[in-house]
Amino acid sequence: MPETILAAEETLIIETPERVELEFALASIGNRFMAVGIDHFIQFLSIFIIAWVFSWMASTGSAEAFLEDSPKWVTAIMILVVFVLFASYFAVFEWLWNGQTPGKRLMRLRVIREDGRPLTLWEAIARNLLRIADAAPGFVIPIYSVGLITIFLNSRDQRIGDIFAGTVVIRERIDEAPTFADTFAKRIADPALTRVQKPVTFTADISKITEDEIEVAEIFLRRRWDMSERQRVWMAWRIALPLMYKLKPRYSETDFTYEGFLEELLARFEARQKFAN
Repeated sequence: MPETILAAEETLIIETPERVELEFALASIGNRFMAVGIDHFIQFLSIFIIAWVFSWMASTGSAEAFLEDSPKWVTAIMILVVFVLFASYFAVFEWLWNGQTPGKRLMRLRVIREDGRPLTLWEAIARNLLRIADAAPGFVIPIYSVGLITIFLNSRDQRIGDIFAGTVVIRERIDEAPTFADTFAKRIADPALTRVQKPVTFTADISKITEDEIEVAEIFLRRRWDMSERQRVWMAWRIALPLMYKLKPRYSETDFTYEGFLEELLARFEARQKFAN
């Protein structure tokens, strides 16, 4: 990673289980505010559309008349839908989209745990429960004064919700490891793979993994020795992270490595395929 880039950005250094330090570029305040602005715009636009649809269905033509003349259960459903959209938007997207919302995806930002591992549902909920405090003094129209002050005072650029949940927001870059196209340009015929990491035991339903996804992990494990140690750890992290988001595995952190996780996942997938045949 170029030193000139690191000098211009705040970085988060995480030591992986393989004792290799990975450097993440922390998301800037400007990028984070642009991302949250996009997300709030989507939220309020969706709420407006929902209110308009309910109003149109009731043939009232106005929100005031809708609330006064429509049946109570219709009003209750609309209020419930609006509340769920407003309250769960960030948590649901960050859980389902691997730490990203539409705004974060456009700005190439991602939420991860402080140890570099995938965001879980509970951490997504926890960091967004305290969004109310971070958004103060506004709520319906978030101002984020408290969150802004907290980010300035925190060495990891964390707002209150991040501190509580143990998460950080990073900016994704394409220069931190070889690209998938460069690394996986050619297939290798030899299927023999050797385990070099300690066995990683985990519990997950691997039937969710597709053949295309396991193929990426397989080719990486064959090509890993063509990379430097740092590049190999980076690539293992980049490949394992979306798979872990998808599988939601339960595992022990004692002997966990991303490379070992991919080795175990591939072994189980191949065993499953042989059994199915």
